[in-house]
Amino acid sequence: MKLKRFLLRYFPPGIILEYEQGNELRTKPVDLLTLSPDTDVEVLVNQIVRHEPLISEQRKPQVRKLVYKLIEKLESNETQNFYLFKILRAHILPLTNCAFNKSGDRFITGSYDRTCKMWNTMTGEELLTLEGHKNVVYAIAFNNPFGDKVVTGSFDKTAKIWSAETGECLHTLRGHATEIVCLSFDPHGAIVATGSMDSTAKLWDVERGVELCTLIGHTAEIVSLNFNTEGDRIITGSFDHTTKVWDVATGRCVHTLSGHRGEISSTQFDFSGDLCITGSIDRTCKIWNVNTGACVNTLRGHNDEILDVAFSCTGGRLVTASADGTARVYNTMTGACQAILIGHEGEISKVAFNPQGTKIITASSDRTCRMWDAESGDCLQVLEGHTDEIFSAAFNYEGDTIITGSKDNTCRIWKC
Repeated sequence: MKLKRFLLRYFPPGIILEYEQGNELRTKPVDLLTLSPDTDVEVLVNQIVRHEPLISEQRKPQVRKLVYKLIEKLESNETQNFYLFKILRAHILPLTNCAFNKSGDRFITGSYDRTCKMWNTMTGEELLTLEGHKNVVYAIAFNNPFGDKVVTGSFDKTAKIWSAETGECLHTLRGHATEIVCLSFDPHGAIVATGSMDSTAKLWDVERGVELCTLIGHTAEIVSLNFNTEGDRIITGSFDHTTKVWDVATGRCVHTLSGHRGEISSTQFDFSGDLCITGSIDRTCKIWNVNTGACVNTLRGHNDEILDVAFSCTGGRLVTASADGTARVYNTMTGACQAILIGHEGEISKVAFNPQGTKIITASSDRTCRMWDAESGDCLQVLEGHTDEIFSAAFNYEGDTIITGSKDNTCRIWKC
């Protein structure tokens, strides 16, 4: 085994080792999930070199330099405020969703006008209109990290895979009996998963546009689905009060996560893929061990439905957003509530951490987005200007740009 080069992974922090083994190029991550500006770099570098046989003593200065680069990235954008950069009158009918590509230089919007549009983030220029669906375009995604394809899911019961370069429709995925409401590319960009009101999810081959398998077992609509970091597992959250863990290669249900007393609204894997969280209409969020199917913790405190849940990028923290107008930040390991985000005057339908894990954004029906300090729970900023409910808010990969989507038919781009 011979080390060829180091690659940096900023979020979550890590160093990727590219090495040669028997004429084959391979990669191996050194995860630095607990890295912070307070980390003792010398101790960490010594630990890395001691534990990683591929890295020799001679490489220490290089590793030290990389660790400092990662810390620098964690500290960026700490104090800046976001300002309104552009308003896009995106569609003639209401928006359903917005999503960035990995670099954040493009984003897409879905709409009731049956189209998906692609935009240049810097100029606000419309790059492509993806036309062809016969009903609402509800769920949309880029095949990040690549960004050369887009998938759209529609109330017309089909999903379509498009070229992000030309806007050409590459495949139409037919097979669901009713509306498609959630979807995702796997991390390798080889598989698309779609979830439908027909109680099933389907896995599709991106290259050939054919169905690989149907995930059967839920007894009510599937409203949330996620792949883990490796792409070998997928979770589906359903109105039947359960979440199921599936093996991607076989389509077999590995675990059914039962215990909620109401519909599931949102699900997510942590970065390691060992844990997942489920938010429910029953006002609780549960943390599950994906390998055993056991419920590790039930997080209480909200006094109305939980509408969205999210992990920080390392998985150390999670946040829940509720119809009670508050969001709560919890320590994943202990289940302790670390902060309550109070200030919105309407329900919070969307919540997300910035890539650094230091800030949280919430989107509310009170027509504002708020930025919060993830540690203290202090409100850092209110993003005002939308004239109707905001249902979508997303950070780009760097954490220096936000898009918000509203029922006022506009998208706003915010920069810091």
